[in-house]
Amino acid sequence: MFMFRKSLKYIKLLNGIRGNDIYSKKKFSAVPNYEIDLKVNGTSLNNYIKKLQTEYEILNRDAINNKRKMELQPIIQILTDRKVLVSNIYNLKELLEDTDTDIKKLAEEEKLNFENHLKDLDDHLLKSLIPIEKEDLHNSIILEVQAGVGGQEAMLFAKEMFDMYCNFVEYKGWQYDMTEYGDTDLGGIRYASALVTGPSVYRYFKHEAGVHRVQRTPATEKGGRIHTSTISVIALPQPSDIEVNINPNDLKIETKRSSGAGGQHVNKTESAVRIVHLPTGIAVECQVDRSQIKNRKLAMAKLSAILYQRQVEAQSSQIEAAKKSQVNTRNRNEKIRTYNFNQDRITDHRLGINVHNLKVFLEGGEPLDNLIQKLDEQYSLSNLLNLVETEL
Repeated sequence: MFMFRKSLKYIKLLNGIRGNDIYSKKKFSAVPNYEIDLKVNGTSLNNYIKKLQTEYEILNRDAINNKRKMELQPIIQILTDRKVLVSNIYNLKELLEDTDTDIKKLAEEEKLNFENHLKDLDDHLLKSLIPIEKEDLHNSIILEVQAGVGGQEAMLFAKEMFDMYCNFVEYKGWQYDMTEYGDTDLGGIRYASALVTGPSVYRYFKHEAGVHRVQRTPATEKGGRIHTSTISVIALPQPSDIEVNINPNDLKIETKRSSGAGGQHVNKTESAVRIVHLPTGIAVECQVDRSQIKNRKLAMAKLSAILYQRQVEAQSSQIEAAKKSQVNTRNRNEKIRTYNFNQDRITDHRLGINVHNLKVFLEGGEPLDNLIQKLDEQYSLSNLLNLVETEL
């Protein structure tokens, strides 16, 4: 009963104090400063946040309801919630100085809860400030893996990498359909591509685009010499039909018998499809399925992705040349990662970190997911800093 009366007294006091939102800086001079102090790599975001607040106030004052106002509303709501939370913390001062130890303890616990909530709000605020790239909203991509320098060793590694990505897709609960698969007699692949579908799938795979280098001693190497080979990875966002309009009259569609390593169905029906986009001369093929209809659908998806990519590059070539991008996801000639088998080490050159246990990493599960998450965080914060420097 004693503790119940104590708690009841505390609640009454707290409610009474919360009702008084007016406080002076002098009165709360001993309380820590809870003002916004967001920084990224030492750069303060405070002025940028104030600029967004001013922009929203002008839009609100003029009763302008547009896309920009809708984009700012989540940020303003977080700032409003934060202001209320800080007020609640300041209003605990009287209870924190209460001579009753039980009430003081309860106030300290609530203050800690408020401070934890404040930290969560600041994390949420930082994420809400990060600009969203249009391509990141794509839920479908064309993923391509192609052997580079290194002959058969590069082709074997290309096979391992493509398998890793297929496993990663399954790990994330996504789906994929093979569109091309050029295998070799020794078990490697010259190239392979797949249509991958999943929530924000491009946001993940764009960080895998580039040149991957492998260093290891091939099984056929008698002298124990380490060979260096490369493979390239390309991730093309798959647009919707609205974003890329393809005139059927601009297409030359051919069917032929599939070619491959035998089987009852191969070379017996014209299931393989080749589509040529006449204005650009782009040609795509698909012969991975027994159904001509499905092969045609996959070929059209790949053609759409390539045409969309050309549109994006044409529109943004001048802007991209001037931007300081930390992760150049579309540059095939950039070495982004090295896989050293002899030292059981993966080195990501963009993050400057090493990951060990190559066997587990190539299974395409949690280690790969964690690395991509780190890359995405670095990339997003870099984009935010570029935006802040441009806006201010």
